[in-house]
Amino acid sequence: MADMSLDPIMEKIISFCFRYVEDQVRWKKRTKEELQRLREKYPKIQAVVHFASSQEQITDKNPALNEWLWQLQDAIDDADDVVDDLEYMELEKQLTKNKKLRRVRSIMKSMKKKLVKIGNRVIKRDPNLKRLEEAVQKLDEVSADVTNFLHLLDSAKQEQKEQEGLGSALTEIFKASRCLRLLYIRADEFQGIPEKIRYLKHLRYLKIEGVKSYHFTRLPRSLSNLYHLLYIIHGRSWGLNYPKDGDFLPCDINNLSNLRYLEFPGTFISSICGIGKLMSLQELNRFDIRDVSGYRIGELENMNDLCKLGINCLENVKNAEEACSAKLCEKRRLTKLTLCWSSGVTHSRNNDLDENVLNNLQPPKCLRNLSIDSYTGARSAKWMNNVNSIFNLEKIELKFCSQWETFPSFGQLPFLKSLTLSGMPKVKWLESKFNGNDKYRAFPLLEVLHIWGLEALEDWFEAGVAAEDGCLFPCLTDLVLYNCPKLKELPSLPSELKRLVIRRTGWTTLNFRSNSNPIPLKSLEVFHCPNITSLLLADEIARLAALRKLKIQKCPSLIFLGEMQTSNNCHLMLSHLSISDPSVLLMEPLRSIASFKMLSIEDNDELVSFPNEAEQWFLNDRTSLSELQFCNLKSLETLPSSLESLSSLQSLYIEHVPMLRELPNLPPSLQRLSIIGECHPELKERYREDGGSDWQNIAHIPDISIRPE
Repeated sequence: MADMSLDPIMEKIISFCFRYVEDQVRWKKRTKEELQRLREKYPKIQAVVHFASSQEQITDKNPALNEWLWQLQDAIDDADDVVDDLEYMELEKQLTKNKKLRRVRSIMKSMKKKLVKIGNRVIKRDPNLKRLEEAVQKLDEVSADVTNFLHLLDSAKQEQKEQEGLGSALTEIFKASRCLRLLYIRADEFQGIPEKIRYLKHLRYLKIEGVKSYHFTRLPRSLSNLYHLLYIIHGRSWGLNYPKDGDFLPCDINNLSNLRYLEFPGTFISSICGIGKLMSLQELNRFDIRDVSGYRIGELENMNDLCKLGINCLENVKNAEEACSAKLCEKRRLTKLTLCWSSGVTHSRNNDLDENVLNNLQPPKCLRNLSIDSYTGARSAKWMNNVNSIFNLEKIELKFCSQWETFPSFGQLPFLKSLTLSGMPKVKWLESKFNGNDKYRAFPLLEVLHIWGLEALEDWFEAGVAAEDGCLFPCLTDLVLYNCPKLKELPSLPSELKRLVIRRTGWTTLNFRSNSNPIPLKSLEVFHCPNITSLLLADEIARLAALRKLKIQKCPSLIFLGEMQTSNNCHLMLSHLSISDPSVLLMEPLRSIASFKMLSIEDNDELVSFPNEAEQWFLNDRTSLSELQFCNLKSLETLPSSLESLSSLQSLYIEHVPMLRELPNLPPSLQRLSIIGECHPELKERYREDGGSDWQNIAHIPDISIRPE
């Protein structure tokens, strides 16, 4: 509605209606008064509409104003339609009068029609007159609300005065402080930096933050003349009206050849044409390649001070020679590199070209972090197969490289600490055969291994290759396996492993093979494993003394958690348990645990009520349980009636349980009750603070939040 056109239309409507009044035998007094009010309010309406049109985001922040503008537009459109019809009739009548043949018979006939028309108006039979009266009345009613928004004009005028004052103050500061080296601007309402910043010829550091004004849409053009600038930092601020055409930055900002660091929101840095002139720049986290002069990959050729570099849209590189023009291997300070192809155009890409491009984007040996996204080649780059070329890598991330089949020998990298592999459905093993050795120490320093969506992954090593016992992932602390249905088994658990997440695998049994005693595992998640029948926790209970968090969800075939040894007095000391099937609570060793602090039951569409055995579980001595959650239980109608016995319960959280109609008696220890998301109307009505029939049952709880959808 910000581009609403008002001036010519509304002025035409008011003028026409007053002119039309003079030609009427009877016109309602009320309609004349409405027209007079419209004429009086027109300047105010005009001012509010112009204000809304000039402030593009004001209607988003003021829904009432937006609604009123729509109503006004609707009323104006209705009145304009009636006026158009009446003007057409007048024009038609005028053309009839100008006919050259004026016979007496025609004159008499015309006089007769006019008399009939006047008579009809006298007895109020003119349908157009009735329509016009209704349109004027509607427009008058809507216009009456204009007074509700006049305060916005006053606020805008005051803000403008303040902005002019701030701008003037900055201008004076710039004039008086021409040797300034550092300028830090923090202002909620800020219209922009004055062009007089050109006086600060010695400025090295410029930082802008905290700006919330939608007036701030561009940096001063004179900024590109401050040749000593080293740092320009402007983080994203709430409510700013950033232009889409790249006008936020001066077009010749690439003149600032001494710039070492640029920070701007969105894609503004990538919009700089000829960014290759900024040869002192140390970070360029997003460079979007285009097939346009000033945006090609060759811009990177002389940017040899870069420490961090992210290259996007590599599908726009035409050939291997153009890729080579980036001269990445000459950037001796580069430690972090991201190479990204656009994910939405994989079907039309040349896979061989992608391989040639990657082969010619060899980074320097000093590289520490490497990320490759949406590469469609089937083979690794040649430089990746040479361990000496990537010897210093500490972190590798490969994502959505859908055709990649065989990894380089990442296991030989002596400093690699983090490896993330996702969306690579053709990879069959993690590590290939190396120099004919059948056994070797693999991934010696790896701490984090996340594998997502490697549907064809069968084993950790290519056939004929194996790591020495205890030498596969010796330092691993965090292992995530997600959607690897063909993977045969877990490796022997490393002696340092703290977190294990297993989702969507095809295993039927989960064994904890480990040479470590005890096993240092603190967190275990088994999720969406439909084939798993046994999770041998009880068998290793003595070695799992460190386990504190356990999550078992969406495992419908699970029937066995291991066999407790009668001679073993050890118990799991779990503090957090998350399950989807309450029957898991009745399996040892969980049945005997009395150390829970938090229990979450979630993601079960079939659970209607808790079985008696589970009710009994809650009745046992559960003096440690302080937090209880029920989430995403589509069919659950009742909570356990034994909740009242939980003497230490302090927090009860219920989210998306749409069939639950009432709550059981709750313990007096409860401090927080939250009911969020899908909620049965009866539950909402029962526990209304203002008159709900069961409100008194929960009124003792200090913190209550009921926020249904």
